[in-house]
Amino acid sequence: MAVKHTTEKALQMLRTLPRVTIGNIRDNPQSKQNVKRGRGQHGGDKHGAGNKGSGQRQNYMRLGYETGNTPFYMRFQYEPYYKGHHLKREYPPISLHQLQKLIDTDRLDARAPIDLTTICNTGLFEIRPDRLHHGVQLTDVGADDFRAKINIEVQHAPESVIAAIERNGGVIRTAYYDPHSLYAVVNPKKWFEKGVPIPRRMLPPQDAVEYYTDARNRGYLADPERISQERLVLAQKYGYTLPKIEDDPDYAMLVEAKDPRQIFYGLNPGWVVSLKDRAIIKQKE
Repeated sequence: MAVKHTTEKALQMLRTLPRVTIGNIRDNPQSKQNVKRGRGQHGGDKHGAGNKGSGQRQNYMRLGYETGNTPFYMRFQYEPYYKGHHLKREYPPISLHQLQKLIDTDRLDARAPIDLTTICNTGLFEIRPDRLHHGVQLTDVGADDFRAKINIEVQHAPESVIAAIERNGGVIRTAYYDPHSLYAVVNPKKWFEKGVPIPRRMLPPQDAVEYYTDARNRGYLADPERISQERLVLAQKYGYTLPKIEDDPDYAMLVEAKDPRQIFYGLNPGWVVSLKDRAIIKQKE
């Protein structure tokens, strides 16, 4: 039977619907609005600001204020413990144990000179010149198990590390890099992509000249004859026989060194390396 009137249609719909009870009625959507701003941090309409006082007004005291008392930093005289600490050079450590592991896993080639660039190219160490990093320091952790014969250049090394490397017939050298050169050393690819000349390494500052000119530290500015004498002295002190690198078949690799103004092996300052053209643009003589 067809429905003819709206009234009959409504009555027919009511017959099919369930009976209206308290369990199946609800308000229309968005018919009620909560006047509070949510729970906040605690319990309701204070929206996390507390009840009265400076907490509600969010008028907090500045750091170091002691409610009228003489502040702590003014109660005592100045002590220059940290004077100039924001200017001090940082040398992230790398141990001999880590160095041996890098060589054993072929991340470093012991048949070629190792410097800061090759260490950064492993992808396991990050040098940040913007955080006052000036290179790496080689520590003596794993010195007894170090067996590689290498030619390595670092920025700082203690006496025990020098002895561990020279005991195996290797050569170690400590060298300084200025911050501008470090940006090119730690990421050569990024530097070459800019298409700018290779920078010339600056000499160390006044407070670092003594370290890098001392033969006991194997400084790159030290006298080679003094370094040869100190190699013998260190061998006698630690009780090992110093190998003669002159008779070593890898003598050419062991004595290879950079010029004090040079930052890359085989590339002189002022040259431009074009990765796109696979060419090296040299200066005119």
